[in-house]
Order: sequence, then structure tokens, then C-alpha cells
Amino acid sequence: MFVNNLDPVAFEFLSFQIRWYSLAYIFGFLVGWVYIKKFLARDLREKTLIDDFISYLILGVIIGGRLGYVIFYNFFYYLSHPLEIFFIWQGGMSFHGGLLGVCLATYVFTQKYNLNFLRYTDFVSLTAPIGIFLGRVANFINSELYGRETDFIFSVNFNKVDNLFRHPSQLYEGFFEGIVLFIILNILWKKFSEVPGLISSLFLLLYSFFRFIIEFTREPDAHLDILMNILTYGQMLSIVFFIAGVILFKLVKK
Repeated sequence: MFVNNLDPVAFEFLSFQIRWYSLAYIFGFLVGWVYIKKFLARDLREKTLIDDFISYLILGVIIGGRLGYVIFYNFFYYLSHPLEIFFIWQGGMSFHGGLLGVCLATYVFTQKYNLNFLRYTDFVSLTAPIGIFLGRVANFINSELYGRETDFIFSVNFNKVDNLFRHPSQLYEGFFEGIVLFIILNILWKKFSEVPGLISSLFLLLYSFFRFIIEFTREPDAHLDILMNILTYGQMLSIVFFIAGVILFKLVKK
């Protein structure tokens, strides 16, 4: 059992703070950018276009992630406090909203350059687990999105929250949605790289499956209801995105 009293601030200079959560975003984009250019892009033109593509993805993740959190998780609060929508530094980002934002950004980008939309969503799917892993580790450091109470051998006491021992659900997600998902998709890419959209569909299916299962160990958001006293809001969103993955998989097979 582990006591988490980690400092969310990575380092501080004068009154300026750099937090681990910010660094997770920065390194996630940087590593993903390098990985696509070095290992996934086929030719010089594609490698060059990736430089522009990353800027679209950054906007898609930030805007989509924030609006997704506002709409999916705290709509009525932000309806009463609209200016706080822009207070990103206070926290509140949704993975599913970020995913929708990335899809829209990718569509705009591929339309601009007359590119295959699904090939570029495959690029995102292959590298997204890197950012997911880093983000979940940052969530763990921040003592947020923690798990339910347990006496499991790997339980953690988030002493900034309470005195209970809880599942480190952030690390479960980081392992399965980050490391495991990255390995599976990148192995399959070697065989199916010429089938645009297949990796994207598998990303939706596998991420949604892992997220749905791990949500059973995660403490539900206090301000959100649990459907039939069983399913969390995150699980309901995972079901929707799993269905989207099934539909895309069937379309790609045709």
C-alpha cells in the first residue's frame, strides 16, 4: 500500500509554476509528433505535412476536451458560469470531447490538403496512447480521478482527498489504455497499414472496452448520477464510442 502525497507542481521559478499535468500534454504531443514522422509517415511530403497536422491536433484536443467536459460532465454549472469555460487552468478536460475535437480537426486538415481522412485518424490512434499514459500518470500525481475504496494489495491512500485506501484507477487506465493499447495497435499497424481506418476502429473498440471495465474501480463524479446504480457517465460514453467503433470497423471491412 502506498501513500500519495506527491506535489502536482513539477518545478517553480519565482511565482511561475509548471505542473506535471501541463508537462504530460507537452511531452505527449512532442513524442507523438516525432513518432509519426519517424516511424509512420511514408514519404517526404507526408513527413512535412505532419508538422502542420500537429497544430490542428493541439487545438482539437484543447478545445474539444474542454467543451466535452463542459457539455458532458458539468453543463448546468457552466450554463450559470459561462466565463469559467475559459478557465482551463482550473482543470476539467474530457477524453471523449478531446477525441471528437481531434476528429473534427483531422477532417478540416485532410480536406484542406485533399488527404485520406482515415489514414490520418490512424496516425492519431497509434500515438494517442502515449498521451493517455502520460495524462493518467499526471492524474495520479494530482490525486484526481482516483478509485473507489478497497483493501487491494496495490491500493493507495490519496491523503489530499481523505484517509481511505483506494484503487489507483489512474494507473490502471494508464497501463491498459496507454501501454497495452499502444503495443497492440502498433503491432497490427505493421500488417494492416494499407487499410485506412482499421486501426482507428480498433482504437475505439479497445479503448472503450478498457475504459468501461476500469470504470468499475473508479470513484464516480459526485455531481453525476449513476445509471441504474451500475453505470457511470464515463461508461455510458464508452458504450457510445464502442458502437461507433463497430460501425467504422464494418465500413472499413467493406
